[in-house]
Amino acid sequence: MNQYMDIHPKVLKAIRNGEPVVALESTIISHGMPYPQNVEMALAVEKIITNEGAVPATIAIINGRIKVGLDPDEITKLAQLKNVLKVSKRDMAYCISKGYNGATTVSATILVASMVGIKVFATGGIGGVHRGAQETFDISRDLEELASKNVAVVCAGAKSILDLGLTLEYLETKGVEIIGYKTDELPAFYTRESGFKIDYNLDNPLDIAKLINVKWNLPLEGGVVIANPISPLYSMDRKFIDDEISKALDSAKKDGITGKDITPYLLSKIKSSTEGASLEANIQLVYSNARLAAQIAKEFSAL
Repeated sequence: MNQYMDIHPKVLKAIRNGEPVVALESTIISHGMPYPQNVEMALAVEKIITNEGAVPATIAIINGRIKVGLDPDEITKLAQLKNVLKVSKRDMAYCISKGYNGATTVSATILVASMVGIKVFATGGIGGVHRGAQETFDISRDLEELASKNVAVVCAGAKSILDLGLTLEYLETKGVEIIGYKTDELPAFYTRESGFKIDYNLDNPLDIAKLINVKWNLPLEGGVVIANPISPLYSMDRKFIDDEISKALDSAKKDGITGKDITPYLLSKIKSSTEGASLEANIQLVYSNARLAAQIAKEFSAL
């Protein structure tokens, strides 16, 4: 992969020495938050992971090169650039061959992390089965990469703009464990509750590390979802956010927004309608997920 990839020296050293590393996506920087909050968030997440004793590895494509680990200048550049491609698996070869800049989605980040041997990944929320997918077949690539790659993903559940029930059914079919961190209910990104129960509840990073260690040593192929609810301090009212999502979905339908444009469109609409409260919730849940991911990575590397 050296022909197309640059691994930051700190990240490469940690991987080779079996030290804890946490992968981070870059779509949240380029497409998920406005400038300058995106820079502040990305740098703060890296600091949180470092303070927990792990090495952060933000993944992106810059000038046609896959970057595993960015320095602060590269993060700032990515946050300010216009026309950054949103890169999933299907977009990767095109982006690289054209020498473009690309922000990796959850699925592309899982893919690259798997290529280099990073086992733990922190994000905000995973994609899933979109509402109305029985007609549109709109299912996030995130679920396919989760099913096939040995990477544990720490998230605040699936994004609440999705059909959470169908997302759970899809992950069950693919054999992906969903572990609730101190919860028996699937969190729904902005809120701690979704109304959907999950099977397994683990209360500490060591137990989670043991589970993923056993899974991959058996070996059972595929990832694990660690669902970490947003803090009660920042959790939004479930009915309120559901109503705002419904309005945003109606607006997207009227505007003809589909495919990979739908998620950033909906998040932007919800940010506006909640007067910025959803953005603050998004930032805080990412911080929480980064901290937990670093703790899991540290326990896993010790095993």
